[in-house]
Amino acid sequence: MHHFKFLLSQLFVLSLLILPCSAVAEEAKPETKLVRVAVFDYDGKESNGPRNLKRILTPEHGFSFQVITAKEIRNGSLKDFDVLIMPGGSGGKQAKTLNPEGREAVRIFVKNGGGYVGICAGAYLASSHYDWSLDLINARVWDRSHWKRGQKKVAIQLTPAGQDVLSKTQSKFKIYYSNGPLLVPDNQPDLPGYEVLAHFETEVARNGAPAEAMIGTHAIIRSQFGSGRVICFSPHAEVKNGPHSLIASGIYWAANSE
Repeated sequence: MHHFKFLLSQLFVLSLLILPCSAVAEEAKPETKLVRVAVFDYDGKESNGPRNLKRILTPEHGFSFQVITAKEIRNGSLKDFDVLIMPGGSGGKQAKTLNPEGREAVRIFVKNGGGYVGICAGAYLASSHYDWSLDLINARVWDRSHWKRGQKKVAIQLTPAGQDVLSKTQSKFKIYYSNGPLLVPDNQPDLPGYEVLAHFETEVARNGAPAEAMIGTHAIIRSQFGSGRVICFSPHAEVKNGPHSLIASGIYWAANSE
């Protein structure tokens, strides 16, 4: 009996020794690393694009979020981020606000392994089409003269590559479109070809835009630029009704540079 009590007392002591070690081991588990996302805004006051993205890019979803201005980009602040998002607005105004020094800072950031996500205006900016473009992706704008074709929800179809990157459970989506670029391949010899992730199945053809010019053009594309990754969305997956999973998956892909 005394021997049994002695064994119980020893087990109790061992349990006291083991518990603190377990607690320390639990505390030592590494936390999930958040994807550090910078979202461009002209003056840092969170216009509609950054405001919509802020609701999606939360720590619960694996992101840290910060608005960044053109001045901060020119001053080298992109080094603190994994991904830069250029949201909707005006691609020409974004380029002008960045100025040549800021545009070159973005190019260097991506070339050295940073991710770039262009949404609508940001896709125009990333293209190789305009003299103010960043030339990050080998894409030009189809039916450029009718860029202001209108706004409404349209249907997009993911390609097999798009399903692999953006959605393994669904291939067709309704998504808000607002004068985004109709992307088609350009022929810049110093840029690789891009991969199509989604094309437009329905269209907007207002303000004199010809019918069926939009159908079949590329809604979401991706490519490499140097060591970095570039993904461009013509429509707006970040607005209230999403589909938010598309933009979140696209940012994750852009963050994992090779």
